[in-house]
Amino acid sequence: MFDGVVLYEDDHLLALEKPAGLLAVPGRGLEKWDCMATRASMRWPDALVVHRLDQATSGIMLMARGADMQRRLSSAFADRLVHKRYVAMVHGLPSEPESDDGWGEINLPMMPDWPRRPRSKIDLENGKPSQTRWKVLARHETDQRARLILEPVTGRSHQLRVHLQATGHPIVGDTLYGPKDGSERLMLHACELKLRHPALETELNFVSHVPF
Repeated sequence: MFDGVVLYEDDHLLALEKPAGLLAVPGRGLEKWDCMATRASMRWPDALVVHRLDQATSGIMLMARGADMQRRLSSAFADRLVHKRYVAMVHGLPSEPESDDGWGEINLPMMPDWPRRPRSKIDLENGKPSQTRWKVLARHETDQRARLILEPVTGRSHQLRVHLQATGHPIVGDTLYGPKDGSERLMLHACELKLRHPALETELNFVSHVPF
């Protein structure tokens, strides 16, 4: 039975909070059967996955109720009609972007790093266009870390993690792309998700407390 945080529930969709360390969908083998999708289906048998969060990432995960709603929500994600925000703690102190609103952009094409899967990598020749917006929320001079708000425009696998590592500011606790820093978890949290309800046409705005 799902016993996690339910941010929203109706006959069409669910907004749930995924804890860090839990798979979004089942992996190979019985030991990887436990995941958000499996737990949700035990409470809502019609719950279907629309998008995923990395196992190490916590935060808002949207699920559809039924195949028709899954198609509608998947189309909304593909058409970039779902707006997502994350908060991350990164190593180093990024320079302020040269923009009037304080937002910067990372535009670095990405592709899977096949020999080292599940990793992804920057590839300027063969990668797919990948864009991330970012803004500094706070600077911690003492330990040389910064808190950022992130908006992925595209949705490549590990995009936020790879983009920040490529700019010299890997996410704290990132065991795939960052240094060993002793953190107990990846400091990346999906904190906000906005979309228009596919069935009711109402504006939805889900917010999740950042646990770090």
